[in-house]
Amino acid sequence: MPDLRAEKPLYDWSARRITRWEHEHVLQAVQRRLDEDPQAMRRRRETVEHPFGTIKARMGATHFLMKTLPRVAAEMALHVLSYNLTRVINIMGPGRLIAAIRT
Repeated sequence: MPDLRAEKPLYDWSARRITRWEHEHVLQAVQRRLDEDPQAMRRRRETVEHPFGTIKARMGATHFLMKTLPRVAAEMALHVLSYNLTRVINIMGPGRLIAAIRT
């Protein structure tokens, strides 16, 4: 049997291919914005992640009680409504909220 290793190699390694994801420009734009404003992610965490942490804590840091996407969406909507009403009460006070609802 002939030694196949001595013959021409199967691959030509002299030419390399570099591939690029079709949405790579989006990632580069995000990275450029972060490089221009390094505190942007910190502000985002402070403003966006707090409500989700609060909602999760109120849910008992557990799973949704409903099954199927429409029911889970309704359950999440109720959690968000509850969070928003609590925020309004804390900011405006219950008296101003009740007065606004009555008008």
